[in-house]
Amino acid sequence: MSERLNYYWRVFATGFCFAIFGLGGLALRIIFFPLLSLLVRDKPRRTRLARLAVHYSFRFFIELMRGVGVLAYHIEGMEKLARPGLLILANHPTLIDVVFLISLVPNADCVVKASLANNPFTRGPVEATGYLCNDSGPELVKACIASVKAGNNLIIFPEGTRTPVTGPMKLQRGAANIAVRGPCDITPVTIRCQPLSLTKGLPWWRVPPSKMNFTIVVQDDIQVSSMVDEAHGEALAARHLTERLHDYFSTESQRHAGA
Repeated sequence: MSERLNYYWRVFATGFCFAIFGLGGLALRIIFFPLLSLLVRDKPRRTRLARLAVHYSFRFFIELMRGVGVLAYHIEGMEKLARPGLLILANHPTLIDVVFLISLVPNADCVVKASLANNPFTRGPVEATGYLCNDSGPELVKACIASVKAGNNLIIFPEGTRTPVTGPMKLQRGAANIAVRGPCDITPVTIRCQPLSLTKGLPWWRVPPSKMNFTIVVQDDIQVSSMVDEAHGEALAARHLTERLHDYFSTESQRHAGA
């Protein structure tokens, strides 16, 4: 009986948390960000404050989910994210991976789906923070490199979408192109969720038998400049780096699954 009650509680608590998330995004859009635009005229400073507001909002959301018993988490190597100008690449098992990472990085920039810029709950944060949309074509790589060089910590999921529950992991080449053309060293982050939930194709109300346990590990940097020299060209280096990242994240995912 207690297990069944706990299950139904987590269904309710998950819905409650996502409702708070949506209302919070709407409040930022219609109250906080307009006030910020009125009070802070300097655009770079306004963008930094907007990102800081999203950072603390996402931290609150994660702590809310933990407090109501929806999830637990363990983070290793968090101090590595305190450095400026990082290109952070992570695997993408769940819906809230970006929320986790932005909650850990105060001055985060990220590449988001263009649809988020049209969503009434997320449009405000995307516009105010200057997050990069993935529909900007060839200019996106240049914008990403410029963001890192400006000292922002850029978060990208090389898969472009959540990892499928079945089938192989597939990486896009965009993240490798940014790293190679920068050149920018890579700070890889591996994310594990056990039991797995909030995955691609799974509705939020299909909660697992027990609360989600996240393990987030900030790994040592991957040096990129030497790979460009060895490959004798950016295009070949980007292809080799994509293959290396695929093997890296696939191995980590398999190791986590075995664990």
